[in-house]
Amino acid sequence: MGGVTPRVSQSLNPVPDPRTCLIVDDSRIIRKVARRIVEGFGFEVDEAADGAEALAWCATVLPDVILLDWNMPVMDGLTFLKRLRAQPGGDGPKILFCTIETEVARIAEALAAGADEYVMKPFDGEILESKFAEAGVV
Repeated sequence: MGGVTPRVSQSLNPVPDPRTCLIVDDSRIIRKVARRIVEGFGFEVDEAADGAEALAWCATVLPDVILLDWNMPVMDGLTFLKRLRAQPGGDGPKILFCTIETEVARIAEALAAGADEYVMKPFDGEILESKFAEAGVV
């Protein structure tokens, strides 16, 4: 019994995997700004430049959250959203549309297609944190 301290196995208290976020935007600058903000929320972040790249990414691993632009080349955000939601497990990620589209009909269309929240550009950390909280992910 001396001065020996029992060691607790780390397997008894596993550290949960970090939450993940995929930022999908054709603007490298927007991805960089969003990455910095979202990493500040404790997420591991990956990036895709369009919906097709994001769909390929999601075929291998589904992120917890997707920050999604609407207007992109190759595959736009709405098409990506509809295709992802139609796939097995595609209803899992929280999807926040992040776009300059401000028409009420467009916002309604995105939400009807399966978006969980809607963020209008330009955004800052406070706005994203609020929207992530509304979506239940922070």
